[in-house]
Amino acid sequence: MKGFVPSDAEVPLDVAMMRTAVRRLMTGDPELLPLEELKDLVLQMRGYAVVSIPEVEAAAYRQSEDDIPRACALACVGEARRLLRQGASDETQPAYVAHVRRLARSVNALCDHRENLRPG
Repeated sequence: MKGFVPSDAEVPLDVAMMRTAVRRLMTGDPELLPLEELKDLVLQMRGYAVVSIPEVEAAAYRQSEDDIPRACALACVGEARRLLRQGASDETQPAYVAHVRRLARSVNALCDHRENLRPG
């Protein structure tokens, strides 16, 4: 069927894969990577954030308005969106290292909120 987009229930996020990628990035030495590889990692982290945001946001909105985890999750979603609008400050390796680390921390936090807000 042309134009068919599966629902979240049909294509679950692979949180374990996302966390593994984040862990490798955060425990490794991205400063030693070539700039092109850093740019690829930025794209990977951006992709993880893009697919995580709607799910975390939907889970947060299912909570009551005065729920603290809801507020924290929505703040995380806002920060992730801000990082997606922002890029590396310039085209240097240190700027990309800093940016990919910020994105990785954001993706990790989105994974945490997704797991904390899951029913049952």
